[in-house]
Amino acid sequence: MTDDASDPPAASWPSRRSEALAWLVNGVADQPFLDNLFVELCERLRDSGVPLDRATLHLRTLHPQFGGATIRWIPGSKDVTFTSVDRGVWQRPDYLLSPLKPLYEGEVEGIRARLDLPKPEGAPSYAIYDELRALGLVDYVALPMQFVSGTRHACTWSTRQSGGFTTAQLQAIADLLPVLAMVIEIRLNRRITKNILEAYVGKRSGARILAGEIDRGTGETIAAAIWHCDLRGFTMLSERWPRDDVIASLNAYFDTMAAPVVEAGGEILKFIGDAMLAIFPMDEERACERAFRAALDADAGMAALNAERRAAGQDELAFGLALHVGDVMWGNIGAQQRLDFTVIGPAVNVASRLDELSKELRRPLVVSGDFAGRCSRASEVLERLGSYPLRGVEEAVEVFAPLPDARQRLAGISEPPGVARA
Repeated sequence: MTDDASDPPAASWPSRRSEALAWLVNGVADQPFLDNLFVELCERLRDSGVPLDRATLHLRTLHPQFGGATIRWIPGSKDVTFTSVDRGVWQRPDYLLSPLKPLYEGEVEGIRARLDLPKPEGAPSYAIYDELRALGLVDYVALPMQFVSGTRHACTWSTRQSGGFTTAQLQAIADLLPVLAMVIEIRLNRRITKNILEAYVGKRSGARILAGEIDRGTGETIAAAIWHCDLRGFTMLSERWPRDDVIASLNAYFDTMAAPVVEAGGEILKFIGDAMLAIFPMDEERACERAFRAALDADAGMAALNAERRAAGQDELAFGLALHVGDVMWGNIGAQQRLDFTVIGPAVNVASRLDELSKELRRPLVVSGDFAGRCSRASEVLERLGSYPLRGVEEAVEVFAPLPDARQRLAGISEPPGVARA
C-alpha cells in the first residue's frame, strides 16, 4: 500500500477472529443484495470497534449502458447511495485523475492518505481528498479487490478518529477483503447475468429464464397486446449508405421505438433485422391503452427524429407499426444448442401482416379491429379503414388507424393508475 503518513501505534485486535469476518464467512448466505450486505458489514465493523465514518464499493460491471456502480455508506443510514456510472466514464478526468485508476490497473496495491497531515513530498493528490476533509475525515484508505474472473474492483474506508486508523484496525479491514471479494463477486455475477438477460431477452423473459424456465418447448399461453414495427426501405438504405451510417440510423430508429414501449411497461422480445417485436401482457392493467399510447408516442418521436435528420441534410426514415391482440405461446423455442425465449402463434402472424399492410395503406400506424375493441375510447381517436385480407390469414381483418390529432386528444387524460413500469 502506498502510504503518505506513518501508521499510528498498533493496538491489540483479534482481527483474524473478528465478529465481522465470522459473519461475512458464515452469515450472508440468505442476503442476495449487495447494498444491504455492505450496510450490515459496515455496521458490524463499527460495533466491533473499527471507527468507520464512510465506506464505498466501486464495482465494474457488464451492461450495455453502465460501466460500473458506486455504493456509498455513512453511519446511521440503513440505506446506501447507489450510483451507476455510464460506460464512457473510463475516458473522463473524474476517473483518470482518481485513486481508482491506479487500483483498477494494478499500479498500486493500496492507497492511504492522512488528510490531517501535510502531504508527503511526491505523494499523489486527488480531488476526493478535499471533499473528504470538508466532511471532517482524517484518514482515507483505498484497497483493490481481486475477483476470480481476473477483474479488479475497489473499496475505500475513511474515519474521523483522531490520529486515523490504527494498524490493527487496518489489518482488520485487510483481513476481510478476500472474503468480501468472494461474496461480492457471487452477487455481482448474478446481477450481471440479470442485466444481460434483460438487455437481450427483456425484463420479464429474463426473470423467467433465471427462475429456471429453460427447457425447450416449455412455456405458457397468454393473452397479449402485440406490437410489430419495421423500417421501410431498409434493404435499399443498406446498399446505398456507408455501414456506420446504417448502424447509426438503425439505432436511432430503435431508440425511438423502444423507449415508449419500455416506459409504458411493455416487453421488447426481439429485434429482427430492422423489425421489433414487443408484447403487453393482458393480465396487467389497461395493456391495450398503454400499448396504444406508446405507439402514438413512437409516431411523434419518429416525426421529431426525421425533423432532426432533415435539418442535418439526412434522408428521412419511414416506418410501419401495427398493434393486435390475441393469445400467444410465450416460452422456449429453437434448437437444442440455441434457444429463443419469445412468442409465437397466429396472433403474432396477424401483427406482422398488419405491419406489411400499413405500407400499402400509406398509414404508418394501424391497429386491428380486435385491438380497437379492447382499447377504451377507440371510437374517439380511431377511424376505420376497412376490412382487408392478410397473407397467410384465413379471415379478413378489420383495420383502424388513429386520427391525425389522436395524440392531442389523449394528452389531457392522465395515465391509468397502477401502470407497471419497467
